[in-house]
Amino acid sequence: MIRDFFYAWERRLVSVDTNRIVRPFEWGLDWLEVEADPDETAGSRVARFADEAVADPDWFTAAPCEDYTVEGDTLRFPSAVTTPHPENNTVRLRYFPAEYKNGSRRATLVLPQWNSDPEAHVGLCHLLARVGISALRLSLPYHDDRMPPELERADYIVSPNIGRTLHANRQAVLDARRAIAWLAAQGYNSIGILGTSLGSCLAMLTAAHEPLIKAAALNHISPFFADVVWEGISTTHVRAGLDGAIELDELRRCWLPISPQPYIDRMQNTPSLLIYTRYDLSFPVRLSRQLVQEFTAREIPHTVVVMPCGHYTIGKTPFKWLDGYTLVQFLRRHL
Repeated sequence: MIRDFFYAWERRLVSVDTNRIVRPFEWGLDWLEVEADPDETAGSRVARFADEAVADPDWFTAAPCEDYTVEGDTLRFPSAVTTPHPENNTVRLRYFPAEYKNGSRRATLVLPQWNSDPEAHVGLCHLLARVGISALRLSLPYHDDRMPPELERADYIVSPNIGRTLHANRQAVLDARRAIAWLAAQGYNSIGILGTSLGSCLAMLTAAHEPLIKAAALNHISPFFADVVWEGISTTHVRAGLDGAIELDELRRCWLPISPQPYIDRMQNTPSLLIYTRYDLSFPVRLSRQLVQEFTAREIPHTVVVMPCGHYTIGKTPFKWLDGYTLVQFLRRHL
């Protein structure tokens, strides 16, 4: 009965958004800067690109940035990659400094969920600052004032365009690493990262490649990007664009560079909080448990918390308070 109650609640919350668009399938080779090969299909070329990206230790490495601008509580800097959308090429973050006291200066980079509005996680940032951890909230690519005028939703970061999805999520990780570099330059010597849903995936990718990160709080988890898109109720419109053009095994291989799975071993030195919800229809529970099993098998330091709600209902009272408390307490202990 409890399960059915939460499943019905989750579906009602998903149905609130009526502006989801089914976009056409595209391989998106133009987003990957790959040379055409007459002996390869577009699909095999993207798959080979993905294999090479996973094997490349510098794929998530950006050139240092010197052009940071702070105005009030807003930090801006140029993204490490350039897109055809000028709005998306400037990274915008909100800064919530904590009162400095003797001892370690602590900060956390906060990555909200897909299609978050500009106020998402702001309350959490204030809470972090209140307990002595400065917070820096990053607007993901194609979100907030980074959204091109033709969009109502942040469709370009997760879509049936395979290459663009790879490009946009890599961009998010490079943006996050530049933000971490700025925090370090401000004198923060104990830096964490916190992400929710899509932001959780990006937070783990960042933590796996950024040695300055001391702890990672991951809110909703899965080892594979493709499987969440394929199965989750939040992405049924994306799945509709994929159907008939690609199978899950091929999609998983193409999107493996932006999946946590190939980088799990790189989390050995980063204590991680793994949160999933018991009645999640967006990040299927078996996928969340699979990532937990991977951390356990590799003896990677981690804490697991299972929330008694679903993906969307975690944002409702009282679950949002329980979630926020869990995230903040973990970061207080590990930073």
